[in-house]
Amino acid sequence: MDQSTYARPTLSLQQATDLVEQLYGMRVTKMTNLPSYLDQNFRLEGKDGKRYVLKIMNVEDSKNSSLLEMQTLAMSFLKQHGLPAQTVIPTTTGKLMSMEEIDCGHGVQTYCVRLMNYIAGKTIAETPVTQKDLYEVGKLAATVDKTLQTMDSPNIEVLQKGDSVWSLSNIPLLEEYLSVMEDDPLKDVVQAVIDKFKTDVQPKLNFFRKGVIHGDLRHHNIIVKPDDSGNNEVSGILDFSLLMNGCFVYELAISIAYFMLENPSPLDAGGALVAGWESIMHLNQEEKDSLFLLVLGRLCQSLVLGRYNAQKYPDNKYLLKTTKGGTELLTKLMEMGKEEVQQKWFAPERGVKAN
Repeated sequence: MDQSTYARPTLSLQQATDLVEQLYGMRVTKMTNLPSYLDQNFRLEGKDGKRYVLKIMNVEDSKNSSLLEMQTLAMSFLKQHGLPAQTVIPTTTGKLMSMEEIDCGHGVQTYCVRLMNYIAGKTIAETPVTQKDLYEVGKLAATVDKTLQTMDSPNIEVLQKGDSVWSLSNIPLLEEYLSVMEDDPLKDVVQAVIDKFKTDVQPKLNFFRKGVIHGDLRHHNIIVKPDDSGNNEVSGILDFSLLMNGCFVYELAISIAYFMLENPSPLDAGGALVAGWESIMHLNQEEKDSLFLLVLGRLCQSLVLGRYNAQKYPDNKYLLKTTKGGTELLTKLMEMGKEEVQQKWFAPERGVKAN
């Protein structure tokens, strides 16, 4: 899908406040902005002291109500199975989401609006992490995806998002966006990853096991709170906007890519995540062989698409969040090569170190 079709909502705090009071009959006493990629998020507090998150989806995603319903279902399904997903709050008329016509300053457009409970804590991106924390994140990612396989719905086919530019199956689509990398030496690195993906990963795609995956279990989408042992306990799983029918190994690769970004020992971080994942769901040989390039592929997607969208929305600093660290990490991993990196990730002692 051409990302130029996206229109990011830019509601004012007053517009967001009025929307909550109108749809949910709630008196808002405090409203603040939260970071988001192409949607718009707000944290708010009601007169009763309870806190919530208001999510306004971008115009393009708001068009697919069946997909949004599946995202909402996935949240409630995981919550019912003991996993800390958010709870969607119904409107005064009982709707779990509402399609609203809003003018953000560039004409009236239709946006999907949802209100969810606020989960206290910090994103794990804001928190020093231990190897044990990373092991538990890997375990959590596999558990989330394993649990989602038992979710059933007549609309589940909408998760077959084969054309999504964010799917790791579609690394070659990045070539359409490489013009944003002109005069940047990183462009050659990205092209090299794309070429290696075509020759080394694409022939193995049919061997990857598939199912419904969260699709974006990055460090900004996991909320934690400290426990008594000096580690972190996961208290929330956020953002189901990339929920899709995809390959399980993609979920692991995505988590590794983002958790390595700001870790002082990135290779150890990757090893702990792999160990945690494999405590729930073992990788087959083709998945193991491809993991290195899948991680590089996600870093390339984040860097290229982040830069592309930042040109469209220059006020949104969140879009370039991974630029500096991502560039350094991608370059370092390419220099080290697959054999050295995966030897660390799959070392027999990696699970021992994480516990």
